[in-house]
Amino acid sequence: MKLLFLGDLVGRSGRNAVIEQLPDIIEAQELDFVVVNGENSASGFGITEGILQDVLDAGADVVTTGNHVWDQRDTLVYIERNDTLLRPVNFPLGTPGRGAHLYTARNGARVMVANVMGRVYMDPLDDPFTAIDRVINDCPLGDVADAIIVDMHAEATSEKQAMGHFLDGRVSLVVGTHTHVPTSDHRILPGGTAYMSDAGMCGDYDSVLGMDKEEPVNRFMRKIPGGRFTPALGEATVSGLAVETDDRTGLAVKVAPLRIGGHLDPIVPPFWNL
Repeated sequence: MKLLFLGDLVGRSGRNAVIEQLPDIIEAQELDFVVVNGENSASGFGITEGILQDVLDAGADVVTTGNHVWDQRDTLVYIERNDTLLRPVNFPLGTPGRGAHLYTARNGARVMVANVMGRVYMDPLDDPFTAIDRVINDCPLGDVADAIIVDMHAEATSEKQAMGHFLDGRVSLVVGTHTHVPTSDHRILPGGTAYMSDAGMCGDYDSVLGMDKEEPVNRFMRKIPGGRFTPALGEATVSGLAVETDDRTGLAVKVAPLRIGGHLDPIVPPFWNL
């Protein structure tokens, strides 16, 4: 199965780049399933229902989130009626929405997607390891699911790596989000799970983590807020991770980063037809 995960969409620049380019990528590569983290797509803070629909219409099958999931207050309402938008599974019991769901891919395969949030330097949610363990036990790879994708939204690479090893051999992919900087540690772990500490962002890299440079620099220098953070509006890089899985086991056989456009050097997965 051919899977694509795209890192955090940041503002209009990032979401427009994905909306414009994703349909052609899906068609050219005959992708079976696409996951996009969309938690910064609405002016850098959260996601609206309209933006969610635009990303889905472009070809994403699922949109994951993280600590900014509730920044747009109407999300508390529409997330209940839309199973294509996930919030972290380790939010307390009774939180609106869902943190994991089983979907049908374009090739008819069953794909479980789970969104989980770390606790190191983050909000103190429920234990992410216990929460994701329950999800995987309820929907085991090769039995209920043909592939399992886990978006680990976390600050600390140590916590992300620990999650990768914890789930190695039990899921198809563990990929980190949140820091907006693509890491170079993509690999297949010993048990067969594809891993990358952070997929990076889909946004303008001539920025500070996708935000216009002036205000973040001012705050570091003066320690006084001078205004609101606003997304940078230059050319965006579409950044993410491509994975191919074994149809028999659901484990990864190929993994490579993707970066198209913007300020970063382009990287195309060597097993893609580009």
